[in-house]
Amino acid sequence: MENNLPVNIREYQELAKKALPKMHYDYINGGAEDEHTLRDNIAAYGRILLRPRVLVDVSNIDMSINLLGYDMPSPIIVAPTGSHKLANPEGEVATARAAAACNTLMVLSFSASCKIEEVASSCDAIRFYQLYVFKNRDISATLVQRAESHGFKAIVLTVDTPMLGRREADIRNKMVAPANANLEGLMPIDDLDTAHISHLQTDGSKLEKYVRDTLDPSLSWKDVEWLKSITSLPILLKGIVTAEDARKAVEAGAASIIVSNHGARQLDYAPATISALEEVVKAVAGAVPVLVDGGVRRGTDVLKALALGARAVMVGRPVLYGLAARGQAGAKHVIEMLNRELELAMALCGCRSVAEITRDRVQTEGDRFRSLL
Repeated sequence: MENNLPVNIREYQELAKKALPKMHYDYINGGAEDEHTLRDNIAAYGRILLRPRVLVDVSNIDMSINLLGYDMPSPIIVAPTGSHKLANPEGEVATARAAAACNTLMVLSFSASCKIEEVASSCDAIRFYQLYVFKNRDISATLVQRAESHGFKAIVLTVDTPMLGRREADIRNKMVAPANANLEGLMPIDDLDTAHISHLQTDGSKLEKYVRDTLDPSLSWKDVEWLKSITSLPILLKGIVTAEDARKAVEAGAASIIVSNHGARQLDYAPATISALEEVVKAVAGAVPVLVDGGVRRGTDVLKALALGARAVMVGRPVLYGLAARGQAGAKHVIEMLNRELELAMALCGCRSVAEITRDRVQTEGDRFRSLL
């Protein structure tokens, strides 16, 4: 097996599919409703072409970036994804060690299957913590304080989930919500163990109670203010896909914006994130760094995102594919593979540093359309 390692993310996905029970693979891989956005998150990258410049001395490629004051060797970050123990028994601890081995920043999910404390003590690394705001604000506040006291450097607030999207594979599979280790002692544990993933099944009061106790449909901009009032950490807003919300995020004091459609798990027919990126970048006009996630499967995808104005790119499912296929070593290999692909793409495009990955290195559908006018 080890002699015959996967050579790309797609091959890791195939291995993950073989390794996992169907219910768990579908949970990791699925999207909302018709899964139009799920497919388009990937397909939209394929509609962007590269414009390589040649006869540039590319003997030294520098992929390093700075994000919120932290120096990173590459612009690739591990996105927050839930329930890593579904992919591998070591869960987020394995993912954290894989990221740390690559000097890669990891965002730990609120829905992690390992405790904040376990992940923090597993290895030395820069980590951010992703949060949902509960109806019971005390639970969210407690989680923020735990993350802050265990050395997490920023809070990533997910803003696109006032309620859960309709993920039909999970409904069909009767997927059960994996226990959330970080809610032990904060909520009655039997609710956590038995609640189903999709409240649209409405097949039990425990289910409805779980959703009632967790996601808050009244979440609004004032809650960003509330979060700022309880922590000194920078707050990144994840789940913005329009210029209007990007401007509001800057006004609300967000340290960074993450262009995300929640891996296409929330609103189907929302734009592919790479299609929404430039609109957000232009609206922000350099006030804060803009990140993007969703659909990244190649180093060339990362280069395209950077050319369209992203400071960094977050990768979710591919890391889970690696974790499911080969545990910590697989997750690490996925990150390394994307880094190597990015380095090669930069060299072949004539970009010696991230600063040289400028807008003229890509041609979007819009560019092609405008060139015809």
